[in-house]
Amino acid sequence: MSEHHAAIAWTRADHPDGSGSYSRNHLATLNGGQTVQVSAAVDYHGDAHCADPEQLLVTSVSSCYMLFFLAIADVKGYRVERYKDTPVGFLEKNEEGRLAVTRVELRPTIEFADGQTPEPAELQRLHAGAHRNCFIGNSLKTKVRLRTQSAAA
Repeated sequence: MSEHHAAIAWTRADHPDGSGSYSRNHLATLNGGQTVQVSAAVDYHGDAHCADPEQLLVTSVSSCYMLFFLAIADVKGYRVERYKDTPVGFLEKNEEGRLAVTRVELRPTIEFADGQTPEPAELQRLHAGAHRNCFIGNSLKTKVRLRTQSAAA
């Protein structure tokens, strides 16, 4: 169907804290040429000024879900004016006792054009369609849950 490419590059450097350990900072280059500075999570000796893999995973789930929500809403005739999400990923022990991002909670706030706010049941159908079709969510063992928030239209 399609391929999605990225490149990761890391070069040894001392950890900035002077501990004698190595820096976890590296560069991710996406197929469009965009670069993202990445490090381990701060709890794992990472750099707080860089994205970490867990944040990128949570962002990927949220972005994919949003894009499907927007597409489905558009097909159904709803004009979305703004969509904001503050997703949270939870790093916990999984069933095998290993650390994993076991769940992601999406917390979208969606603003529709005047007079186009769907009824609650229809809004739930839009969310269900986005949840069902999100490629990233379908690729993970992680549970993806939705916590809806209302926004004034």
